[in-house]
Amino acid sequence: MNYYDQISRVFFRGAIAISASLVFAQTIPSALSAAAKPYKIVNTVQVMGTGAIDYVYADNDSRRLYVPRGNQILVFDLETLKSVGTIANAKARGVAVDPKSHHGFSSSSPVVMWDSKTLETIKTIDVQGGPDGILFEPSTERIYVFSHRAPNVTVIDAKDGSVAGTIELGGAPEQSASDGQGHLYVALEDKDQIAVVDVKALKVTPHYDLGGKGHAPAGLGLDSKNHILFAFCGDSATAVILSADDGKILATLPIGKGTDGGGFNPMTMEAFSSQRDGTLTIIKETGPTSFEVEQTVQTKLGAKTCTLDTKNNQIVLITTERAPAGTPPPPPAPAAGPGQPGGTRRGSGPALLDILVVGQ
Repeated sequence: MNYYDQISRVFFRGAIAISASLVFAQTIPSALSAAAKPYKIVNTVQVMGTGAIDYVYADNDSRRLYVPRGNQILVFDLETLKSVGTIANAKARGVAVDPKSHHGFSSSSPVVMWDSKTLETIKTIDVQGGPDGILFEPSTERIYVFSHRAPNVTVIDAKDGSVAGTIELGGAPEQSASDGQGHLYVALEDKDQIAVVDVKALKVTPHYDLGGKGHAPAGLGLDSKNHILFAFCGDSATAVILSADDGKILATLPIGKGTDGGGFNPMTMEAFSSQRDGTLTIIKETGPTSFEVEQTVQTKLGAKTCTLDTKNNQIVLITTERAPAGTPPPPPAPAAGPGQPGGTRRGSGPALLDILVVGQ
């Protein structure tokens, strides 16, 4: 090989290396751009009706969305948001479903139990207190019905609807989260604490104090893998992040005003909190002790409760708004059953129910 052949080969190899570097350099921003794609409202549905609303619940196994409103529970297809039925005579605040027995339960008095496949009522269950929040605990296959007044928790066997016991938490419970390993964490709104429940013994073990870092925790998210709790506090507009093992406070971050719900998505390593002021706060867990507010999404005023669609990594929120002038009145809702409580909640008169889906 002569001198000129050697020079040509060197230049040729150099050109290939430069081209590869350019391709790599162009690929990195594209990957980062995809990873940092912002959240936004990707779907909305409005349904005319009457009655108050509170919580929204995604049955991710059966792909259904439950919205208690007035004296009934509205049921939608989680993918299309089209109505698939109602559960009558259930003046409820929330819903939980056992994916094994396919039994659904309402946080109402009495509790309504139904077949989640057919939506047919199976029976009603008498409980004490004033049912508010509700949760399915998977390790024991039980339903936890929460009340601000005693008893704070009524525990129901999801298989047959029998009452397994009650628990006093020492405060007014709001949202809860289970680690699936025997521990249930409950936000105590009036005590600025997180109660830890041993689900096998049905007893409270420690209380984790927020140490003045946040006030009136209402929403709760749990990273069960890294044992991290996200307590979303309504009065202080703060997320207090703490260890689920010992309650040690790891960080505090700002959120919007008036939270009443939140959660954690292990697929994206993001916690989220929905607020009454029309914002959804997304918090990124960049490491076991590192957190940052990733985005504040504009939703709608009053959209303070939410649920996670785990299949699509989307967050579903609800609120109500006054119907435009000239909108035909909705058909009358079924009357409440005997013994079912009233109470003031959002949108009790004729109004549009807004279902908002936030995704990337």
